[in-house]
Amino acid sequence: MRRILDNPKEHLLKPDRLIRQTRLFLFSLFMMSTSSQAQDVARRLYDAHETFKEKALTHRRFKHADMVPLLKSLTGPLSVSQVSESLEKRAIYQVKAGTGATKVLLWSQMHGDEATATMAMFDIFNFLRAENDGFDALRQAILSKTTLYFVPMLNPDGAERFQRRTATDIDMNRDALRLQTPEGSLLKNLQQILQPLVGFNLHDQNPRYSVGKTGKQAVVSFLATAYDEDRNVNDVRQRSMQLIVGMNRVLQQFVPGQIARYDDEFEPRAFGDNIQKWGTTLILIESGGFKGDSEKMAIRRLNFVAILTALQAIADVSYKQEDIAGYQAIPENGRALFDVLIRNATIMREGRPVLVDVGINYNEVNDKAAKTFQYKSIIDDIGDLSTFYGLEEIDATGLTLTPAYVYPDTLDSITELAKLDLPALRRDGIVAFKVQKAPKETFPGQAVHVVNEGELPALPLQLEQIPTFLLKKGNQIQYRFVNGFWKDDKSTIGGHQNGVID
Repeated sequence: MRRILDNPKEHLLKPDRLIRQTRLFLFSLFMMSTSSQAQDVARRLYDAHETFKEKALTHRRFKHADMVPLLKSLTGPLSVSQVSESLEKRAIYQVKAGTGATKVLLWSQMHGDEATATMAMFDIFNFLRAENDGFDALRQAILSKTTLYFVPMLNPDGAERFQRRTATDIDMNRDALRLQTPEGSLLKNLQQILQPLVGFNLHDQNPRYSVGKTGKQAVVSFLATAYDEDRNVNDVRQRSMQLIVGMNRVLQQFVPGQIARYDDEFEPRAFGDNIQKWGTTLILIESGGFKGDSEKMAIRRLNFVAILTALQAIADVSYKQEDIAGYQAIPENGRALFDVLIRNATIMREGRPVLVDVGINYNEVNDKAAKTFQYKSIIDDIGDLSTFYGLEEIDATGLTLTPAYVYPDTLDSITELAKLDLPALRRDGIVAFKVQKAPKETFPGQAVHVVNEGELPALPLQLEQIPTFLLKKGNQIQYRFVNGFWKDDKSTIGGHQNGVID
């Protein structure tokens, strides 16, 4: 039976409360609409990326000489100027676009071996000068409301060697106070002269970072850098967090659960922390790893989408509606991944069986010109690794890890490998070869482990050893590992494979 109210009006909202709730409802609708529109734009950009992708950049180890002709060909709303030069006299360029009041500074490759965002910048340049493709309204919004200053490849000397540091062997990102590198001095001068509202500090991170303690790779990690030891949040840093919340939401639709947050411990020598301190909202984007994408083309695409949608949010100021609680909800980077994790293998120690997990990581080694690379793998950990994950995992329950077999004869040179029936030898577990003259700076194209003399250093299994061994069930070989890559008894190759000279 319905209750009869003593006062029929008591169930009605008071006018001020009604107004507040109406405003809250309308705000919620606005946020949902804005978020939905951003998601739609992001999806369209993602789908159209191939149209704007700079086809001349096909791998991470491109050089300054490869980039300069691309810069000089830029037209339309883009203007290119030389703003400085590196220690070794390589020109450093700025690309300017837009006429708006809000200034945005974006720089890439301050670490020479972190090239993903440089590739994405050239994709963005192609986007900004295109027309009549359904994105004109977005371009107009960005270019009329902002002025963009891009500095691609801030560390061209490091890029030439594909190394982190500059030609001075100084880490530029620890040079914000002393300013001993010409490249670091340029970056501070640009910030001080332009006084941009927002800065994008674009990096690559270790591809084995995980999302928290999970087995998911951190494909992209963000950071709103701290400007003091206490990690306080002022309006400048809050803006970083708000923009990151929007970028995270956008990218989640493409790599769900694979976005992380970089540790925000204050580093007083770093540019990101200091630029935030100097009054420019600083957003760090770290390109991580994506399985099967060693050249980071998929992550290049995500940079393209994330940066353009962030520029849209800056242009229309929609980032102000974001709740920074969403920033804190992004999981932090973790260290829970190996490239390969072998679980529950048995090794023999002093005549007794020992149960171990084995974590293997692949390390890239540049060729002399730093234009290509080969892998040299190591055993990174041994023991109980049950709290870790592998990008590739092998359950070795019931299998024994033993040294690989060494070919009995010593070869005069590495070229004599071509005379041998390597597949037949591999089937028998013979994957190591003694060679009198084996240049260590080269890598065999075949799946072999070459030693100059003596036996393969695989007994006992050791940390930081090159992982060349067998996994056997009784006398039957199940897996043949060479330099961390393997063939199982069905001849399935585990990833990219090259040999090694030890």
